[in-house]
This record gives sequence, C-alpha cells and structure tokens, in this order.
Amino acid sequence: MSLDLDIDHFNDNNMVMEDVEMTTTISNNGQNQAEKRAHHNALERKRRDHIKGSFNDLRDVIPFIKGEKASRAHVLKSATEYIHTSKAKNQQHQQTIEDIKRQNAILELQVRLLERVKDTSLYAQNHESMIKSESDIQTTRNLLN
Repeated sequence: MSLDLDIDHFNDNNMVMEDVEMTTTISNNGQNQAEKRAHHNALERKRRDHIKGSFNDLRDVIPFIKGEKASRAHVLKSATEYIHTSKAKNQQHQQTIEDIKRQNAILELQVRLLERVKDTSLYAQNHESMIKSESDIQTTRNLLN
C-alpha cells in the first residue's frame, strides 16, 4: 500500500509539474506572440514613416507642388509630368547645343579660310573687288529706291 501511495503521490506531483510547465509554456507563447506582434507593428510603422517621408521629399523637389499639401497620387502624377517636361527640355537643350556646335564649326572654318586668304596675295585683290562689289550693291539699291 505504501508503494501504491507513493506511485499515486508521484503521479500527482508529475501532473502538477506538467500543469505548471504547460501553463508556463502557454504564458511564454502568449508573451512571445505579443512581443512578435509588437515588433511587427514597430517595423510596419517604421516602413510607413519611411514611405511618408519619401513622398514628402519627392513633393518638395517638384517645383509646382513644393510645400503644398498633396495626396500621394497627386505627388506621383506631378512627378511624372515633371519628369516628362524635364526630358523634353533636355532634348531641346541638346538640340540647341548641337546647332551651336555646327555653327561654331562653320565659323571656325570661315576663320581658317580667311586667315589663308589673308596670308596669300589674294587678300589685296579680294579686298579691292569686295569694295567694288559693295559699291555696285549700293548703286543697285539706290536705283531700286
């Protein structure tokens, strides 16, 4: 009998120990879940704050909505328009640069040709004929008026 009592007592102690362990495990799981949820919420809040800050930064570099209160959709639409406008202006400026480069090349060629002519004896002859041509042009203008 004493053996039976000891076994019962042992089983009762084990049951109590298992209950304590199970309660502790459930409690720890609950804390772990709460900690995980809190951590996830903090990460999500940080992500949203980063996105919000990025939209504010984008809004502040677009001249026509800078400093205004604007929805995210409006910021994105305005950014897209600004990018397209900037690209078009850039292409126009590139075209202007190419035109100026061509004009510069033509002028440099003309300068070199004039320097060659000046260095030769043809300069004096061309200069005299140029003066005659200018007087002929002036005479023609006078006749037309």
